[in-house]
Amino acid sequence: MNPTRLPAFLAAATLAAVLVPTALIRAEDAPAKPDKLYSGKPIRGLLITGGCCHNYLLQAAALTKAVEVQADIEWKVVNEGGTGTRGEIDLYDDPDWAKPYDVIVHNECFADTDSEEYVKKITAGHKAGKPAVVIHCAMHTYRAAKFDDWRELLGVTSMHHEHQSKYPVKVVAADHPVMKGFPKDWVTPMDELYIIKKVWPTTKALATSKSELSGEEQPVIWTSDYHGTRVFGTTYGHSDDTFRDPVFLNTLARGIVWAAGKLPD
Repeated sequence: MNPTRLPAFLAAATLAAVLVPTALIRAEDAPAKPDKLYSGKPIRGLLITGGCCHNYLLQAAALTKAVEVQADIEWKVVNEGGTGTRGEIDLYDDPDWAKPYDVIVHNECFADTDSEEYVKKITAGHKAGKPAVVIHCAMHTYRAAKFDDWRELLGVTSMHHEHQSKYPVKVVAADHPVMKGFPKDWVTPMDELYIIKKVWPTTKALATSKSELSGEEQPVIWTSDYHGTRVFGTTYGHSDDTFRDPVFLNTLARGIVWAAGKLPD
């Protein structure tokens, strides 16, 4: 909407809001400023996104803004590869693609990309010591591949998801710093439950959700160790409403700061 052409009632309301003296706002009514998870030299964050099935523009904006509130961080966002299930991102052609960053967030969705040469360009950056955060469809990215390099990085193997629902989340590692303040009774907005076929040996589940079909508990938030490198992951993050949810965004922020080594165990 062009701000110079607001409807009259909105224009009046906006003007009134601007003209309210701040002295009339009681201190107890002012929004609280949360203590930052990390203050200091900005974390250099890389968010890689793109592919099918999700609103990546909204997700990228929501994620980066939420983390900026919680931590001193500078973002680069790469959205490439198109909107289909088979795509490749040019960034990875540079052998030093990960070098400038302190943490890399993977939120891409390319299930049918299966080139071993291509995937190993990505995992090499993390084997060299760059922490990773993996969100939702990252778990099904490169699903068609006949090798496990990417799945080992993720810390879980998943080949399918169940229907969308509002899933209760059970915390199973309340002592982990990522889960500090996580509500005991949080239920997701409408989202997908990914079925985890394999939990890799260095992976620790932080929270689970129960399948409405089988009744089996599935890891939905976890950490992992990838050749000595921190990895944080969650299978949630399908819907726009999930990326508007403050609990989800706070958990992502804590996971990103933890993966970057700024939130100790």
